[in-house]
Amino acid sequence: MTARMVPADPGFESSAEALFATALREQLPDDAVMICNQRFTDRTADREADVIVAWPGRGVAVLEVKGGSVSLRDGQWWQTGGASKPIHPVEQALKCKYALRDYLYRAPRWSRGNPRLVHMVALPTTTLPSDFTAPDAPRWAVIDKTEIPEAAARIASALRQAERQPEAPTADEVELLVDCLVGTLIPQADLVAQLGEREAAVELLTREQARLLDFLESHDRVEIRGGAGSGKTWLAVEKARRLTAAGYRVALLCYSRGLAEFLRRRVASLKDRHRPAYVGEFHELGIAWGVERGADDDSSYWERELPQQMVARASQLPPAELFDAVVIDEAQDFDQSWWPAVLAALRDPEKGCLYVFSDEGQRVFTRQGRSPVPLESYDLKQNLRNTKQIGGTFSSLTTAQMQLLGGEGVPVRFVPCATDDALDAADDVADGLLDAGWPTQSVALLTTYRRHPVQIERQAEGQDAYWSSYWDDEDLFYGHVLGFKGLERPAVVLAINGFRDEARAREMLYVGLSRARDLLVVCGDLDLIQRVGGDAVACRLQRG
Repeated sequence: MTARMVPADPGFESSAEALFATALREQLPDDAVMICNQRFTDRTADREADVIVAWPGRGVAVLEVKGGSVSLRDGQWWQTGGASKPIHPVEQALKCKYALRDYLYRAPRWSRGNPRLVHMVALPTTTLPSDFTAPDAPRWAVIDKTEIPEAAARIASALRQAERQPEAPTADEVELLVDCLVGTLIPQADLVAQLGEREAAVELLTREQARLLDFLESHDRVEIRGGAGSGKTWLAVEKARRLTAAGYRVALLCYSRGLAEFLRRRVASLKDRHRPAYVGEFHELGIAWGVERGADDDSSYWERELPQQMVARASQLPPAELFDAVVIDEAQDFDQSWWPAVLAALRDPEKGCLYVFSDEGQRVFTRQGRSPVPLESYDLKQNLRNTKQIGGTFSSLTTAQMQLLGGEGVPVRFVPCATDDALDAADDVADGLLDAGWPTQSVALLTTYRRHPVQIERQAEGQDAYWSSYWDDEDLFYGHVLGFKGLERPAVVLAINGFRDEARAREMLYVGLSRARDLLVVCGDLDLIQRVGGDAVACRLQRG
């Protein structure tokens, strides 16, 4: 039994306030929501509600929380914590209660009338005298230190005894109230602007990573490792750009079609003299050299025979068709048998420039490969892309602890359902996002096992046509986590519809959870998620 907290990791002025919020959250049921540090602004004043409890079937309580030693003398409240100062906790709670009521009255999407509302004061480090009484604070409206273990019960009692109040809100009304306050469902124009602002903020953070490339400018053989959201792909493109601008003939390689198309489009925006000579899939480089294309379903050809033919073909090419430098994104996808072809692509296999970007946590294929030549290794330890709520959901799955710099966002949403029902649940969620104003090009629906019927239909038209739909704005994108590595969407609906191989399930779950930048909704069976991802992931999803 744990309530959802918004934001997931609020900042409180004191440890006492944080202690109270934590204790209250653990007492409230799963369908209750605690909104912390909610600011209300109008033409007359700015106010901030410490805690708002929205409780289906009970009502809404607005609490002012005061740490330190609090006393009431001659009608004036005082707070002592080093120095003594006058405070007005009851008045603050009362005004925030009316500010919430007035805000909902003006909110275009709220049409349910006034909710059942009470205001209360919490004093988590103060014990009130047994004969405490105050005209503006009846004893039922104040929770002191001795009552923290029963804080939720005190709030429920206050709401139950509220006289001449409207009916208590339903679960749907609580969700709507939360959405109205935290802005998860906002008009499309505002939403698009907000997404653009977040994208700009992420871009600025990522550009700061370029300082690492400045530091490594004189280093020719480097592996840069980092978890999801650390800016590896941006750095790979930037390194390829810098090398090209310096006069090098550069190949920018990856394994997957989707990432290759993303890299090509990213490079297309650069000045002509900054564009690498080759950008795309490793295997397609061999095809470009004249190696015969094999059948799509002949895995042994693509995994072993084609790389071997690439080595032989490279030895026959004139130096002008080889490269001074090779940059590889998502290098953990490369098999050991591919690396001889990578080195053969260099004009000078012994000393040619080689930059490798990798994330061991995303080794979702059965291949095991590493560069056969020594590389200097550097680690990226900051997640720049995902909100703190999303980053925190998959942080236990990363190979190294990451510092979450992506900023605050909305809670991760979890839709519990049977594994066989995950796809239908994800469809419903995706439809709801589009109805709420999310642009189609900002939403992706990803699966972990069987592909979505729309993905199957689009891939039947050919892989090029399918991947071009990633940039279309006519519909959301449907994909599988294996093909979505290195890509992202502002909003991702992840359908946990099983795993073909549970030995790789943890890595696949990591990839799926980390593809969303701003909003993540997970649909699936919690027991399965806990089995493959561990207790920390399951707990994060339950808490939101």
